[in-house]
Amino acid sequence: MRVGIVCPYDLGAPGGVQQVCLDLAERLRDEGDQAFVVGPGKATFDGGPGFDATTIPVGRPMAIRANQSVVPLSLAPGSWRKVRKALESADVVHIHEPLVPLVGWAALSVSSPRVVTFHADAPGWVGRVYRHAPWVGRKLTKSHLTAVSEAALRSIPQHWGAPRVIPNAVDVASFDVPVGRVPHRVAFLGRDEPRKGLDILLEAWPRILENDPKAELVVMGADRETSQRGVKYLGRVTGGEKHRMLASTVVFVAPNTGGESFGIVLAEAMAAGCAVVASDLEAFRSVLRSDGLLVPVGDVAALAGAVSTVLTDSAQAQRLSLAGREAVKRFDWSVVIEEYRDAYAVAMSDR
Repeated sequence: MRVGIVCPYDLGAPGGVQQVCLDLAERLRDEGDQAFVVGPGKATFDGGPGFDATTIPVGRPMAIRANQSVVPLSLAPGSWRKVRKALESADVVHIHEPLVPLVGWAALSVSSPRVVTFHADAPGWVGRVYRHAPWVGRKLTKSHLTAVSEAALRSIPQHWGAPRVIPNAVDVASFDVPVGRVPHRVAFLGRDEPRKGLDILLEAWPRILENDPKAELVVMGADRETSQRGVKYLGRVTGGEKHRMLASTVVFVAPNTGGESFGIVLAEAMAAGCAVVASDLEAFRSVLRSDGLLVPVGDVAALAGAVSTVLTDSAQAQRLSLAGREAVKRFDWSVVIEEYRDAYAVAMSDR
């Protein structure tokens, strides 16, 4: 089976959707399928796809502000032709975030069987553009629809069809890294954007230090010049660095304020054995269930209290660690990949 996976965001930039697309292609190849990823990138398109390639860049990305974030996508008219060319030999096309122009729209125009995956509610500007292209909705009614969570599911109008929920996935075993757990270590992972909540965590940090003077905070994904006692910035990290750091962390904190549809970083932290403290967002509740601590969004005092409680109560930290490791197995790629392969089979059968 030749699977063309379409990502609307810059494949060279960090992001949850990009990582899911790249990991999915790798897993499909491990299963014996021919899979490649099509999306914006800084390289230029050089002709046919060639199924030995892992990625096919189809347009220069540009930064668009949306969903309380900066979204790197391609609006270049030439990307339309490049996307169609790249996908012309695919047996099935898997489009992530199909409402995001132009790469997703171009992929909807191909004649191959289509599976589409919604990761989040579309930003308002996408809806305004979509109203001028009603054919997109007609194409979606003829696609096999999936969503990564119940929160993402609600962005799909009922008249488009009956989608199934297939969650994002992690390689659970890869987070079992043989490094020692560092007592009092707290970690954050995310881009330095307001909705990721780093400022909320930094505001809570002095209170956490009052309760545990030995506490240390490691920040991955952000790099600030300001100094604060007990805080270390690592900036953008490699996959291996992330795995090792999470495996050495006692408490992982996700103080996000909104705009989340799943919470892949929570699943990664659970796989690494961290006790997780997170904002009480619907998407995070569905991942954590009762296997972590949830605090009201933006509540600095509650966040500080929850982190301090886990840092100073080793029994609770151990309980949350073990529970998280067990619960995250439902998001392992060995489970999720079969759900996607079944979705491809259904789409091809319907066609």
